[in-house]
Amino acid sequence: MTQLNAPWLENLGDVPASLTYSDGTIFDAIEESAKAYPDYIAFDFMGSATKYSDFIKRIKEAATSLHKIGVRKGDKVTVCMPNSPQGVIIFYAINYIGGIANMIHPLSAEKEIEFYIEESKSKFCLTIDIAFSKFENILKSGALKKLIVTSVKDALSPFMKIAYTLTQKKVNIDLPENGCVIMWNDFLKLAKDETQVSKAVMDCNDTAVILYSGGTTGKTKGIMLTSYNFNALAKQVIATNKMFAPGDKMLAIMPIFHGFGLGVGIHSMLASGGRCVLIPRFTPDSCADLIKKHRPNFIAGVPTLYEAFLRSPKFDNIDLSCFKGVFSGGDSLSVELKKKIDKFLKDHNGKVIIREGYGTTECVTACCLTPTHMSRDGSIGFPFPDTFFKIVAVNTTDEVPYGQEGEICICGPTVMKGYMDQEEETNNTLKLHSDGKQWLHTGDLGMMDEDGFIYFKQRIKRMIVTSGYNVYPSQLENILDAHELIQMSCVIGVADPYKMQKVKAFIMLKDKTLATDETKALILEYCKKNMAKYAIPYDIEFRDTLPKTLVGKVAYRVLEQEELGKTEE
Repeated sequence: MTQLNAPWLENLGDVPASLTYSDGTIFDAIEESAKAYPDYIAFDFMGSATKYSDFIKRIKEAATSLHKIGVRKGDKVTVCMPNSPQGVIIFYAINYIGGIANMIHPLSAEKEIEFYIEESKSKFCLTIDIAFSKFENILKSGALKKLIVTSVKDALSPFMKIAYTLTQKKVNIDLPENGCVIMWNDFLKLAKDETQVSKAVMDCNDTAVILYSGGTTGKTKGIMLTSYNFNALAKQVIATNKMFAPGDKMLAIMPIFHGFGLGVGIHSMLASGGRCVLIPRFTPDSCADLIKKHRPNFIAGVPTLYEAFLRSPKFDNIDLSCFKGVFSGGDSLSVELKKKIDKFLKDHNGKVIIREGYGTTECVTACCLTPTHMSRDGSIGFPFPDTFFKIVAVNTTDEVPYGQEGEICICGPTVMKGYMDQEEETNNTLKLHSDGKQWLHTGDLGMMDEDGFIYFKQRIKRMIVTSGYNVYPSQLENILDAHELIQMSCVIGVADPYKMQKVKAFIMLKDKTLATDETKALILEYCKKNMAKYAIPYDIEFRDTLPKTLVGKVAYRVLEQEELGKTEE
């Protein structure tokens, strides 16, 4: 049944069923926070703290510089950055001048970056210096008008810059003579002698952000999200966490290119007067140090992040009584792991338990969360305010009864506009039902019980989730099959106690190619060049043949069952 008439409405506690949302832009939401709390800290980064009043100034300065290099309303600007002040500032600066932020992973392989830039038709980009080498061929092709390059030390205090320089390997960047590359500090100087550019007039339903996901077919798609989507999410996150107060701190671990990190860890906090502790690279030890130093109130992460906490000796003497909210999303949180985390929190003076949520990038991120006052084993909780869930029979729009499994469908203010330049894929995902509402078909299997609790079961579509990242086997197979030594490949996910799943590749080599360690090493080197780090197979198994279905397709489920059998032996 849909939640429209569901009894869960009585179980919400103090969470309202409906909210009022702003018709402003993403930048407008931040500016409102700055007006209300100008002297509050917006974000901390490696020893440096930035007030909201200064944050707004930096956004406008960066926006003026963007305008100076040619960015105009509607232009796509790729942001290929870890969690850092530069990445956050440029994200809001793009919105200020009416651009569209195309958010991508800085650890993406060179070919993936080429794809994202080509797919989005992006002509401008900001990246971190350690990723610069991946852009050299893109620059030679003329695909980018301007590449802005920054370093972690650009955001550090003078003292921390010295320490960073002494401990980190220097990255050498040869600037092309044609001026298509500009360093961050030189980029900001462009605004010094310029009149402050005016804020663009934008509708809240204009595309503001592009994030990436696999869609219903497993092929990477650009997801078009609006200011209304992001600002609605921010309102919902705060409404479902009444313990939040302006000035509270969020440990921003999830990356800025990910809906979970950008929507919950960054924007929901900054649009509400919160304080983000930006973490550019996750390690459990560094998180332990930051928790000890900053005493954050909230943390959001994937299950593997919390499992890493459990195994880190650095947490042995860490007091966690500072936490008001601990959230898990991006992947299924097993009942056993939840019990371990809850015990871990209690053993470290924590006053809360971990709360599991559910979401999809097609609705920015979280759209369902376990409430503070009640939970059920295996449940992802209740939908956010104004967000409706419906469980339908797979490949239909027909609703199923309570307790019966089906495809999870979502309707609400955070649902995407659609997939970029993919009308057919959009129509396969956003469907008009007989109730007159447009529903997002998630491709996920789940159920709803009679009390309105939602349960996520598994992904209908073929997809691997490793450490919270979505990996699409068909994409990896296309890459592998392009190798000169490979005849055919099949990629599957193998259960892993830490990553939840890890990637394994089965490969048929071309005739006369020997299945040797040297051949495997050559293929793995090729993978490192063409795949994101988290998508590289942990193991390659050579096969003379691959199992086939009756219609001639590779029977990947047979391989999955074989691997499962090995695990159970």
